Formats: sequence, structure tokens, C-alpha cells
Amino acid sequence: MAEAKIEITIGQITFSGEGEPSWLSEQLDKILDKAENLLSLASSTSSPITQESEDINSEAADLSGHNEIAAKPLAIWLRENKADSNQNLKFLATAIWLESKGSNRLQTKDVTSALSSANQKRLGNASDCLNRNVTQGCCEKEGKQFYVTEEGKKKLGIS
Repeated sequence: MAEAKIEITIGQITFSGEGEPSWLSEQLDKILDKAENLLSLASSTSSPITQESEDINSEAADLSGHNEIAAKPLAIWLRENKADSNQNLKFLATAIWLESKGSNRLQTKDVTSALSSANQKRLGNASDCLNRNVTQGCCEKEGKQFYVTEEGKKKLGIS
């Protein structure tokens, strides 16, 4: 019989499973149903994200009041915003998710690392996704870093 494996990390809590695909699917559904509770439990024990360049002033999107974004696992956030198949939208949604967690300035490696850590399909070319989002006015570059603009925030319906 075919065996499947899965590993999910929510904050500092990790779930690993191995078995029949149908059984594993049921277990995954149970974990995803409890993801918000697990994340709030994990968030209370994890350290906040720090950012080296907090002193740079700009017109970045203010995501500080959006704790509901930060409370969701990245996979759920991407799925809710239908950003799991469009590369540019996936990049933007991941950047917004990271900024909601307190990162003021990001690099493309932050986005790719977050996707990898959340066991999400990688981007084909993260730099190209950033450049396309900059062209559309959704992100703004500052040296080797970038931030999400108000336009980028509006694209995902965040006010």
C-alpha cells in the first residue's frame, strides 16, 4: 500500500505524520481546523521578528492593526487570498503576511524562506515577482530591501 508523509510547523509546534493518504488527509484537516488555536499558543512562546532597518521612513502599508493576518498560518492566508497559484500574488501575499508579523523591510530571501518554512511550493523567480509587483505599484524597493505599498495592500482587499 502507498504511504504518504507530511510535516507541518505552526510557530514552534510541529506535526509529522506518515501513513495511508486518506488517513493522513483526515489528520491534516484536523490540524488545519485547530491552526489558529495552535498559532496563538505557539505565538505566546516565540520571540518577535526583529528588523535591522526600522529607522527608515517611507510610505509603507501600515499592517500593524491586522493581527488577524499574523495569526493565520501562511498556507491558510495564501489559500484564503487565492494566492497559491499565481506567482506574483503569492509573493505579494507572503510579503504582507511577513509585514503583519512586524517585518518593516523585507528581502526576497525572507519571502522564499517563509514559503519554504510553511511547506509551500517555491516561487520560480522571486526577484522577478518582486520586480513585477514594483511595476504594478504594489511594492517599493529601497536598496536591497522592499516594502509593500498601500496599493499592494488594496490589491488583497486590506483596508
